[in-house]
Amino acid sequence: MKNQLFRKLSLSELLNQKGTSQFNKTMNSFDLIALGVGAVVGTGIFILPGTVAAVHAGPAIVFSFILATIVCAFSALCYSELSSSIPVAGSAYTYSYVIFGELIAWIIGWSLLLEYGLAVAAVATGWSAYFQSLVEGFGIHVPQALSGPFSPANGTYINLPAIIIILLLASFLSLGMKESNRLNKIMVFIKLGIILLFILVGMFYVKPDNWQPFMPFGFGGILSGAALVIFAYLGFDAVSSAAEEVKNPQRNMPIGIIGTLVICTILYVAVSLVLTGMVPYTELNVGNPVAYAMEMKNLDWVFGVISLGAVISMMTVIFVMLYGGTRLVYSFARDGMLPKVLSEIHPRRKIPLKNTWIYAIFVSLFAGFIPIDKLAELVNIGTLIAFAAVSIGVIFIRKMKIDGLKEGFKVPLFPIVPILSFLLCIFMIVQLSTFTMFTCLIWMIIGLLVYFVYGRTHSVLNKK
Repeated sequence: MKNQLFRKLSLSELLNQKGTSQFNKTMNSFDLIALGVGAVVGTGIFILPGTVAAVHAGPAIVFSFILATIVCAFSALCYSELSSSIPVAGSAYTYSYVIFGELIAWIIGWSLLLEYGLAVAAVATGWSAYFQSLVEGFGIHVPQALSGPFSPANGTYINLPAIIIILLLASFLSLGMKESNRLNKIMVFIKLGIILLFILVGMFYVKPDNWQPFMPFGFGGILSGAALVIFAYLGFDAVSSAAEEVKNPQRNMPIGIIGTLVICTILYVAVSLVLTGMVPYTELNVGNPVAYAMEMKNLDWVFGVISLGAVISMMTVIFVMLYGGTRLVYSFARDGMLPKVLSEIHPRRKIPLKNTWIYAIFVSLFAGFIPIDKLAELVNIGTLIAFAAVSIGVIFIRKMKIDGLKEGFKVPLFPIVPILSFLLCIFMIVQLSTFTMFTCLIWMIIGLLVYFVYGRTHSVLNKK
């Protein structure tokens, strides 16, 4: 039994797979950065800088973002090494399968499945609310019964816009990665243009006096602010799921992951500086601080553009998380842990087409019928578990002889960086609520049942 539970996947066999199991290698480092920015820069950039500044850090929130970046950078460096050394779809799940064995890999992968699925559903629900608000400005009203998850007491039965946006983006994803990347880059460019518009317009209304005092809550406020804003960065692990579709993973994966982190940090810091300079930080504890700042300066036209930016921002997050989820499910099925139909690659488009639609329909129904407000924090714990596994995986992989291991990026200051990354991930997990921990435990029990009932006996390694 022990040998079964900890049997390891052969990297050389994975890399030598031929025929229909291969993806088209169409992506470069620029495509990866576009994926990363699409996942990380969501509606949080229009909300977090204001609310966290008002309650925790003041104008020194810029230091909170920088500190959060340093914490995430440790994990990003670890991801860079493993994704360039093991350039296979599946992200932390596949890395763990090669390094730690089947049971641990399943637990890590099951955690990531929670992250991707809930992220898509949660963001689609938020997108629905923003979209309805946007179209109401044009006199278009979504019927009450179709505007929210199943809640007869509130007069809602299905969140139709949330379902439609997931299926619409799945249809683009099903065209193939070359076409999907083109759409994602267009949306990311529009999003960046809208953010830059806010920065360039807002900087003319900045009053340096609003930055005084710069650290009203002291260094403790910066730390508590960093603990909150760190969750804005957790989407960058979706970049690593593209490893099997990248032209030169040893070079492009580290550039894509670290480049994502650098660009997103610059954007968050710039928005934070402009926002706290436009309006005193004490006034920013509102639901939409960027819109509030625009109204205070009578810039209603910019407010309209920002609303459009929020809608597009959420679309890119849904798109990238949907992509990451389908590639994770593909990896499960490739290894026999889920039905093989989910790993079938379309002969022309070179994507897991059936998988994409099955996954999208399942997640869209979840978003359409189930209230997920209280479950959104589970996205964080799923990601942090994967971060911790990748961090400790770097230490193990340096000491193991793995046939087929590629020579790629190496984490500097080894083993200090991976150890610090692992400890910081555990620290962030401990900060989460008891409800989140309990719900995650239930999810893990369900995952273990699936593994022992189906995955263990259908595993490709079991058949061998």
